[in-house]
Amino acid sequence: MAARIEPIAGRYVHLTLGGRDCRVYFEEAGRGIPLLCLHTAGSDGRQFRHLMNDAAVTDHFRVIAFDLPWHGKSTPPIGWENDEYRLTTAAYVEAVMTFSRALDLDRPVVMGCSMGGRIVLELAAGHGPDLGAVIGLEAADHQTPWYDTEWLHRPDVHGGEVCAALVSGLVGAPAPDEHRWETLWGYMQSGPGVFKGDLYFYRVDSDFRERVAGIDTRACPVHLLTGSYDFSCTPEDTLRTAAKIKGAEAQIMDGLGHFPMSEDPARFREYILPVLARVRAARA
Repeated sequence: MAARIEPIAGRYVHLTLGGRDCRVYFEEAGRGIPLLCLHTAGSDGRQFRHLMNDAAVTDHFRVIAFDLPWHGKSTPPIGWENDEYRLTTAAYVEAVMTFSRALDLDRPVVMGCSMGGRIVLELAAGHGPDLGAVIGLEAADHQTPWYDTEWLHRPDVHGGEVCAALVSGLVGAPAPDEHRWETLWGYMQSGPGVFKGDLYFYRVDSDFRERVAGIDTRACPVHLLTGSYDFSCTPEDTLRTAAKIKGAEAQIMDGLGHFPMSEDPARFREYILPVLARVRAARA
């Protein structure tokens, strides 16, 4: 039986973020319009591997996913052992825009999920003319926290297992077991305190309720897609957010949860391919 080699290539780039050198890992596949993908809190860019293996996407888009510092195969900056990791809006925007400039991406389409979906709203508001469009998966301008982050970094609790346990109910009920457990495996591998540090951004430093109305969708089209099973970023949260953004498109994805691109890639592509087609048409 011949080996099957996936068309995904991985490399490292050194970026200066927060005044410190960061060795950042990224993967890519395809050619065409840059599609920059942002992973969820506590996980990494592997969540987008199914898109990178889908010729219907990669024939038209250069799909790129990078691991934020402290995540996946990206290492923390030197001296990390003396720090408490906390992601802020300013640091997140700096990471995305610095990465985009380092790879010389021409008006990339930025697609993020969960916290990645939240930050694309700020990117559209603050850097819209530099972007081709934003796609927010499980995205809203604000959510009231429903979880206790203290459990996510304790010496008497297995960090990886409690992180996966916290998000396990957010996977859509129809998701195939293969993809459900692959999604949770990414959370089981999260570094100590990383998920908790990401949720500082999500809980404390990213209330964009007064920010999103200023997004100009003529300069940067906005597409929001949320799973019907998501009880963290609910469909109502997303529709409320879209109503504030003149010209934004919003769609609820039936049968999907909080991690659509990894939990059920076959169902997700039914929703994302038409959106990507519209992005291509607008770009042309």
